[in-house]
Amino acid sequence: MQNPTTVVACLRQAQASGLERVDAQILLLHSLQRPLHDRAWLLAHDSDTLTPEQAAAWQDALQRRLSGEPVAYITGRKDFFGLTLAVDARVLDPRPDTETLVDWALACLPESAPETRSPRILDLGTGSGAVALALQHARPDATVWAVDASEDALAVARANAARLQLGVQFIASDWLNAVDIQHTGRFDLIVSNPPYVAEGDPHLAALTHEPLQALTSGPDGLDDIRQIIAQAPACLATGGWLLLEHGWDQAAPVQALLREAGFEQVQSRRDLGSIERCTGAAMPK
Repeated sequence: MQNPTTVVACLRQAQASGLERVDAQILLLHSLQRPLHDRAWLLAHDSDTLTPEQAAAWQDALQRRLSGEPVAYITGRKDFFGLTLAVDARVLDPRPDTETLVDWALACLPESAPETRSPRILDLGTGSGAVALALQHARPDATVWAVDASEDALAVARANAARLQLGVQFIASDWLNAVDIQHTGRFDLIVSNPPYVAEGDPHLAALTHEPLQALTSGPDGLDDIRQIIAQAPACLATGGWLLLEHGWDQAAPVQALLREAGFEQVQSRRDLGSIERCTGAAMPK
C-alpha cells in the first residue's frame, strides 16, 4: 500500500490498521508538530498534504504504536489532572484512573487556615511525579515530598517539577526506608500508586515497553503494598491517611492488611470504570 500523503488518508490508514481514533489523531498531530489537544484542526485541514518529513514521522509513530508502545512515550507528553507531563520509558505512563487517587487525597486534606501549619504529603513511588505534582498544584499551601527508588524516575520527576515550577521535594528511597521524619515531620497524608501486578500475570505481555520493576510485586502483586502498610504508621501523624492504588481485584485483601495494621476508617474508592481502584484508611486519633 502506498503511504498516504494527506491528513484524512493518514487517519484512514490508522483505522485500517486497527488503531484507536483518538490515538491516531494525537500521533498525527505530534507528527505535524501541532498541539496534541487540537483535534479540531485535523477536521478543518483534512485535505492538507504532509511534507516528506511529516510523512516519515507519521509512519514511524504509527508503527511504534502498532508494536504496543504507549502514545505518551511516542509523543513524550501526557496530560494528567490538568498538567502536561514529560514522560518516557524510564517511568510508567500515567493512567487516567490514577486521578481517582488524587481526588481522594485532596478530599482527605484539611482545609488550609492561616493559623495552622501547611499539610504534609508524601507520594511513594512517584515515577513521573504525576500524583505529587497534581497535589502540589491543587494545594500550593501543602508541603509535598516524593519518593522513588529509581534515580532514572527521579530525574524525570524533577524535570517535570522544574518545568511546571512546582516546589515538590524529592527523596531517593526504597519506599520509606530513607525517609527521615526528623527532617520532614510526620505526614498528614501518604499516597502511593505502587507496583501491584502479580508476577506471571498474562496482562504483562501487553506492557513490555514499560519498566517491569514499576509494575510487578511478588506472586500476588501485594508485596510492595504490604511493605508500605507496615512502614507507614511510623511516619503518619495522628489521624493521617494512607491511600493506595491497587489492582481491580485487590480491594478486599488491601482492606484486610490495613485493618490488621491497626488502621481505622478502612474504605475503597471506585475509578472511572466503577472498579474499586484505591483503598485507604486513617491512623487512630
